[in-house]
Amino acid sequence: MARGLPSMASLAGLCQKLNRLKPLEDSTMETSLRRCLSTLDLTLLGVGGMVGSGLYVLTGAVAKDVAGPAVLLSFGVAAVASLLAALCYAEFGARVPRTGSAYLFTYVSMGELWAFLIGWNVLLEYIIGGAAVARAWSGYLDSMFSHSVRNFTETHVGSWQVPLLGHYPDFLAAGIILLASAFVSCGARVSSWLNHTFSAISLLVILFIVILGFILAQPHNWSAEEGGFAPFGFSGVMAGTASCFYAFVGFDVIAASSEEAQNPRRSVPLAIAISLAIAAGAYILVSTVLTLMVPWHSLDPDSALADAFYRRGYRWAGFIVAAGSICAMNTVLLSLLFSLPRIVYAMAADGLFFQVFARVHPRTQVPVAGTLAFGLLTAFLALLLDLESLVQFLSLGTLLAYTFVATSIIVLRFQKSSPPSSPGPASPGPLSKQHSSFSDHLQLVGTTHASLPEPGELQPALRPYLGFLDGYSPGAVVTWALGVMLASAITIGCVLVFGNSTLHLPHWGYILLLLLTSVVFLLSLLVLGAHQQQYREDLFQIPMVPLIPALSILLNICLMLKLSYLTWMRFSIWLLMGEWGPGWDWVQEEGKKDRKG
Repeated sequence: MARGLPSMASLAGLCQKLNRLKPLEDSTMETSLRRCLSTLDLTLLGVGGMVGSGLYVLTGAVAKDVAGPAVLLSFGVAAVASLLAALCYAEFGARVPRTGSAYLFTYVSMGELWAFLIGWNVLLEYIIGGAAVARAWSGYLDSMFSHSVRNFTETHVGSWQVPLLGHYPDFLAAGIILLASAFVSCGARVSSWLNHTFSAISLLVILFIVILGFILAQPHNWSAEEGGFAPFGFSGVMAGTASCFYAFVGFDVIAASSEEAQNPRRSVPLAIAISLAIAAGAYILVSTVLTLMVPWHSLDPDSALADAFYRRGYRWAGFIVAAGSICAMNTVLLSLLFSLPRIVYAMAADGLFFQVFARVHPRTQVPVAGTLAFGLLTAFLALLLDLESLVQFLSLGTLLAYTFVATSIIVLRFQKSSPPSSPGPASPGPLSKQHSSFSDHLQLVGTTHASLPEPGELQPALRPYLGFLDGYSPGAVVTWALGVMLASAITIGCVLVFGNSTLHLPHWGYILLLLLTSVVFLLSLLVLGAHQQQYREDLFQIPMVPLIPALSILLNICLMLKLSYLTWMRFSIWLLMGEWGPGWDWVQEEGKKDRKG
């Protein structure tokens, strides 16, 4: 056999390890990081992560090119879909108060392989998010000085017309990322203090925009003469929603920072709810006043709000808006660069990424190596890539992470609780893993009652009616029902998105197929709901499981299918890079361990 390749026995063992789960633990709050963030810190971190370039850049771009004034509906649908996902993150953040976000949530419920893929995907989400925000920040700052920076760069450096690349190298964007990375590497308290300052200014500017915008509103701009309220129809609203998801990435930042929260089980759910409500209100109100101030088809997609005030004769207000946008984008950038190295740290500490990124600086108690290395990578992308391509790329990664977290909630609710660990040594099972990370030997410790059935078993009250489901081992029916639910959700999404355009179904065939798949989807939910779940009175838990996670999965799938095939191709290339980069290094390490054993 070729040198360096694992043997067949090693591959068989590897396949078994790919499905191993990371156990949960409630018993310890010890961490290598510093627990110093309050509920207010987490809330402002979430608000800062959501209210930024999405408000000042995406609002105008989506209104002009995708949805028209109905962009406010796009933000509303995106907020609802984000709320469904946010509830899932809130439950996991309270239950597993460790850094890692969607990566860790997937690891404890679905297995190591899926955890690595989602972790690699979350890295993409934060890298692309940071680069997109930096380019938006640069564009707004440049517009305040009549695009003198762009003109100077194009004159002395040059410009190009290349797909996926910006028209010129954006040195301002790269510079702000490097500066923000330097601040983040100084510690969580420094990052939090900067975020508080910029967030306060940003919220005051948003309040100013809404008040003055309603004063200057002209309802005629929504009339049929200007194209109407929804010139692109329902399809435009949904297409705009897929892009508007970029606006609500911030609550994931809260979950990723839970290991540094003082009281994560209370603070994380509360901060996620408050920050999402503030962000949704800001986006809907600002998009409303923007399209009422000037006709939607005449908006400047690069700096819509500032340009709208300029055109209404309020040049001074335009400068206030531009200054507020700079502060808002600073908070987004700080939030993303704060969370990115912590995801890397979680993966490296679990042995699924390069070990150099698992080191924590002894004084600042932050993963400095990951902060600086990925700050440089993000700066390089911001220097060269185009904002529009980055946003669609980000939307796909975000939606996929939301889908896995929602699925993980269903899996975890129907998993059998592990008994409390005994003081004596336990013999590891065939799928056990020796961890050396901050989250070693996490266990789910639930309150069990002998009178209650095990999670995954059919509820006693329903056994006389559904006795044919009671003959299977606990969890088997749940697994099949979950698989059917996911398959039917994908089918429903394909029918809704491609039924009339790509598949060219007749009207009766479209309705029939939609009804059949919807019935299967609902039946799978009923089967899941008929089985016993885990219940914890001491932690936040989502109501109406499996309905809320299932609706989140369905909506996320529909929005993912709305994205272009080029976005899917680029995303697939990124996943392959992960598999043949750090993923292949991990496979080789596991093979070496098996051969030594």
